[in-house]
Amino acid sequence: MRRVTFDLDVLRSFVTGVELGSFARAAERLGRSTSALSAQLKKLEEQAGTPVLRKAGRGMVLTEAGETMLAYARRLLELNDEAASALRGAQLEGGVRLGLQEDFGESLLPGVLGRFARAHPRVRVEVRIARNAELLDRLASGRLDLALAWDAGVTTPYAEHLGDVPMCWIGAGGLDPARLRPPGEALPLVMLEAPCLMRTAAITALDRANIPWRIAFTSASLAGIWAAVAAGLGLSLRTSCGLPPSVRALAPQSVMLPSLGSLGLRLHRAEADPAPAITQLASILARQWQELPLAA
Repeated sequence: MRRVTFDLDVLRSFVTGVELGSFARAAERLGRSTSALSAQLKKLEEQAGTPVLRKAGRGMVLTEAGETMLAYARRLLELNDEAASALRGAQLEGGVRLGLQEDFGESLLPGVLGRFARAHPRVRVEVRIARNAELLDRLASGRLDLALAWDAGVTTPYAEHLGDVPMCWIGAGGLDPARLRPPGEALPLVMLEAPCLMRTAAITALDRANIPWRIAFTSASLAGIWAAVAAGLGLSLRTSCGLPPSVRALAPQSVMLPSLGSLGLRLHRAEADPAPAITQLASILARQWQELPLAA
């Protein structure tokens, strides 16, 4: 059987088009004509021996084979980019100071640090886990190089919008949420200490729906919130980022609660032209985020 060697340049065009939702936009980003990119996609389907895209309305969607190809293409490009970074940046030294929310400590950070350490083993990484206000304050005062923070309407000069994540009601894994709110009683809430974006969002949504509520538990840390929710003390409001097994996201209709909107996520840089190590970590972080199942 003849071995097939996929063209990484073709795979990059394919992945970029899928991630942008438009192959015309992909051609523009990659500096190619749309006809050249179409030729690359045709080459990819010839190499794969099966269609990877099909028409749907005015656009294109992945076939089943295309979904498989996308997963492998991302892995191949990741290894290629890691190898290139390692060869170009093996001598990079110094440090990078990254700040992020507790939500991403287990779901995002291990993959980011693993990729970065393999490419730049001599660079020291300092991580600060904190809430939005502290992260942006540290960035502004020069105590952080990068900050991954929820979009609270606060702008910084060098910020990149990574995506939007739906907010959801969170309850204990094995608890019937209806038991938390007997008829005529206020809904118990488990929340971070004020000020808190999601605390405000929960209270606002409940007030608009004329649903009585009470704060049953507060904590300065997300670990405390998860413990209280798992113990059945009340419901919380977060995103599905980094949920532990002891809690679960609830469908609003299952608990007769108002639906919630989404929360934007931004990657803030302290400088317009940061050091190469900072740029590399920012790139890896953005790519790792896009690969999370919940990224939007």
